[in-house]
Amino acid sequence: MRVNALKAARVATFTYFALNGFLLGLWLVHIPTVEERTGIDHAELGRLLLLLGLGAFLGMRFGGKITDRVGVKLVLPISGVFCSVSAVLPGLATGQWTLGAALLIFGFGNGLIDVSMNAHAVVVERHYKRPVMSAFHATWSLGGVAAALTGARTLGWELSPATTLGVAGALGVVVSIVTAKALLDEKEEAHVVQAAGKRKVPRRIWVMAGLAGMIMLSEGSANDWSVLHLQDVLGASPQVAALAYGAFATTMTTGRLLADRITAKVGPVAVLRWGSAIGAVGIATAALSPWIWLALVGWAIAGAGLAGTVPQLFSAAGHAEAGAAAANMSRVVGIGYVGVLAGPAVIGWLTHLVPLNVAFLLPVAFCVIAAFSANVLKTQEHVTA
Repeated sequence: MRVNALKAARVATFTYFALNGFLLGLWLVHIPTVEERTGIDHAELGRLLLLLGLGAFLGMRFGGKITDRVGVKLVLPISGVFCSVSAVLPGLATGQWTLGAALLIFGFGNGLIDVSMNAHAVVVERHYKRPVMSAFHATWSLGGVAAALTGARTLGWELSPATTLGVAGALGVVVSIVTAKALLDEKEEAHVVQAAGKRKVPRRIWVMAGLAGMIMLSEGSANDWSVLHLQDVLGASPQVAALAYGAFATTMTTGRLLADRITAKVGPVAVLRWGSAIGAVGIATAALSPWIWLALVGWAIAGAGLAGTVPQLFSAAGHAEAGAAAANMSRVVGIGYVGVLAGPAVIGWLTHLVPLNVAFLLPVAFCVIAAFSANVLKTQEHVTA
C-alpha cells in the first residue's frame, strides 16, 4: 500500500474518533439545559439516559455485523452521518417521551460509529504493523475537550441546544462525507467469514469482553465519583474536588498519546498487566488516603495506569479473526460500554452498604483481575513486530 494513502487513512480515522468524541461531549455539556427545557427531574433523566446506553449497545451489535458484511469503507461514513444527524434530536426534545426517543436514536448512532471507527482503526493498525490504537482513543478524548470548550462558549452566548447541536450535526455530516474518500476498503476479508458459514465466537473474545467491562467500569467509577469522593469523604471544597476528575482525565489522555510507543516496546500483554496493576494501586491510594493531595495523586496514577489497557483489548479483538473484526469488537466494545454505564450505578448502590471510599475497592479488585488475566492477549504479540 502507498505510504500517502495509509497516512491519509490514519488521519481519517483520527477525524472520525474526534467527531464522535465531540458530538457525545457536546450532548453531555447540554444535559442540564435540556433537562430544564423538557421539565424533567434528575430521577427521570437518569432513567432516560439508560436509553442512550441501550441504543448504543444495539447500534454496536448491528454495526458489527453489517460492517463485516459490506465493508468498513461504506459503513463508517454512513455511521458518521447518522450519528451527526441524530445528535440534533435531544436538543429538539420537548418532553420526557420525545427526549427518550431522541436518546435511543442518538445512542444507536453512537454505537454504529463507535464500532465502525474502531474496526477501521484495526485495519489501519494491520497495515502499519505496529500499535496505533491508543492514539485514536486519545483523539476521542480530545474531541470531548473541544466539545466542553465549545459548549461553554455557546451557552455563554445563550444559544439553544437545538442551535448548537444542529450546527455541530451539520458540520459532522460534511466531515463524514468528505473524509470517507481516504478510508481503506477491506471488503474482501468479510467474504472469508461469509463463505465459512456460521461461526462459533472464540472463548477468548468473551474473556476480553469481560475484562473490558471490568476496566471500563473502573473508568466510569472514577469519572462519576472521584469528585464526590474528595468533597464528601475528605471535605474538599467544590473547586478542589473538581481537580480529582481533572487529574484522572489528564493523565489518561496523556497516557493514551504515549501508549502506542510503549506497547511497541513491551507488548500488549505487559501494557494490560502493568497498566491494570498501576490502576489498582492508584484507585486504592485515592480511596484509602486521609489527605486530599494524596487522593489527587492516586486518581492521577489511576488514569495513567488505565490509559492504554482498553485499546489493547479492542485491538486484540479486531485482530483475532480475519473478516470478523467488527463483529468481535462489537462484543468487546459493547460489554465495555455496559461497564461504563454500570460503574456509577454499582458504586452508588454499594454506598448504601459501605462508605464511598470502601466501595472503590470493587474497581480495585476488577483491575487486579485484569492484571492476572492479561495473558489472554498473548497471541496478539505479533502486532508489535
